[in-house]
Amino acid sequence: MIIIPSDLEHRDRYRLAISAVLPRPIAWVSSMDKAAKLNLAPFSYFTVAASDPLTLLFCPQVSARTGRQKDTFYNVQAVPEFAINLVNEELAQAMNQTAALLPPERSEFEWAGVTPAPSETISVPRVKEAPVSFECKLRQIVTVNDRPGGGAVVFGEVHCIHLQDELYVDGQVQLGAFKPVGRLSGSGYVRVTDVFEMQRPGTP
Repeated sequence: MIIIPSDLEHRDRYRLAISAVLPRPIAWVSSMDKAAKLNLAPFSYFTVAASDPLTLLFCPQVSARTGRQKDTFYNVQAVPEFAINLVNEELAQAMNQTAALLPPERSEFEWAGVTPAPSETISVPRVKEAPVSFECKLRQIVTVNDRPGGGAVVFGEVHCIHLQDELYVDGQVQLGAFKPVGRLSGSGYVRVTDVFEMQRPGTP
């Protein structure tokens, strides 16, 4: 089967992409507007962009329902700092709560029952309960387009990392203690419970 993306309706392109590109890690992004109003939202278009300097990226999308970008996108333009909090099994339900479209006066932190904690290098709070949090300063925004189904890539340079003590051993985050969750399509999520290893081959 061969599919040309431009032949598909937006909804079908979206469903194909999120059911093929998986599992996807979840960036639980805390941001703030100029009035210091906090926002907390999950993004599953998320990964590491570089390690020198350590740079993460996430991709807020223009909503097909509202025709506008997420509040996070506007916040990081107004206050160019944000925290990327990682999600484990214990926080999965709270993270899912923050995907709701709340009115401007409602706090996602309160709605989800999580705690804004002071950051060390940025003014935006992190999620206290998160096993790992990255304090980021905006490096660049690359806009794909501003139509529904479009969006942007937000690059953040990491200036501080918060880790729960038991997670970090011999320079690595321990998977068994971390218990991260990933995003699938539809309402699906995945636990990281079945792992296998393969040694990288040498130069032939």
